Parts: sequence; C-alpha cells; structure tokens
Amino acid sequence: MHAVDSRRLQVVVGAPVALPDPDQLVHLQFRRFAGCPVCNLHLRSIVRRHAEITAAGVREVVVFHSSAAELREHVTDLPFAVVPDPQRRLYREFGVESSRRALLNPRVWPTILRAVARSSWALLRGRERPPSLNPAGGRLGLPADFLIAPDGTVLASKYGEHAYDQWSVDELLHLVKGTVRRA
Repeated sequence: MHAVDSRRLQVVVGAPVALPDPDQLVHLQFRRFAGCPVCNLHLRSIVRRHAEITAAGVREVVVFHSSAAELREHVTDLPFAVVPDPQRRLYREFGVESSRRALLNPRVWPTILRAVARSSWALLRGRERPPSLNPAGGRLGLPADFLIAPDGTVLASKYGEHAYDQWSVDELLHLVKGTVRRA
C-alpha cells in the first residue's frame, strides 16, 4: 500500500482537516456532485451511524467534485468534514475516475430510483435543495473509499464500479476491526 502525503484540506464548514489525521483513522470518501441523490442516500446511512463510526476511532472526510458554494446549501447539516474539489486534484491523486458505467450499470438502477424518490420527497417537504441541472464535473463520477492510518498508510481502498458501489457502514467497521487487531 502507498502512503498519503500530509496536508490540510479546506472544508465547506469549519476548520481545515488534517489528512492523515495524526490521532485516528480516516475514512476518505469520494462522492459525485453537490445534491447528488445517490450520494445523499449513502451519506444518510453514514449520518445515522456516525456515532458508531466515531466510537471505532474513525474520522469521516467526504470529497465532492463541486465548489464550496455549490456544496454549502447541501451539506451544512452533515456531522463530518466535506471537502470541495472542483478541479478534481484529489480525484486525480487517488485515481478516482468518471465513467458512463456510473449510471449505465444495471446494478445501480434500483438505487437510482430509490434515491430520486427519497430526494423528491425531501424537496417537496423543503428539506433539501435540488442539484444543479448541469453539475460541475458532470454526473458520471464513480465513488471511491480509502481507510488511512495516522502515519498516512492506505490500509484499504475500494474503487466503485457504479454510482452506488462503496463501502457500507458495516463493511467499514469490519475493516476497522481487522486493522485494529493487526496493529
């Protein structure tokens, strides 16, 4: 596994975050665009179990290929760091790609329907804002997950094959338990 160079990441809300974090593991997630219904569905699962993730010694850091201005109206209620990367510098560094298969893979279609239905209901109730019709960076981004140790070592990674192919909370916690046992 390779190591991540130390840096501070600017976030949408709050103080910059250290990557790697010197005191805990980091779950670095790459998502798509501000307001993405599929991304929101996944991030809600992270929010619901955030206390569990934090108790396991993991800090969540989520990167979007949108600007801070675009993200601000979508992520201010999230309990973890959200990093704007409109130039996709981190995406390139970590090898996170875009592909037509993000939305064309049949395995993602039921999730897209569920995500659009959930987001539509939230929009009607005034709890969410709609995504841009033409998001910066496009709609074809693939997700990716990285578990990074305090010394910068990438302990595990997953590159998604479609828009909803990422670690579940249970998979993340299982990886963390395996990591802690080995250390």
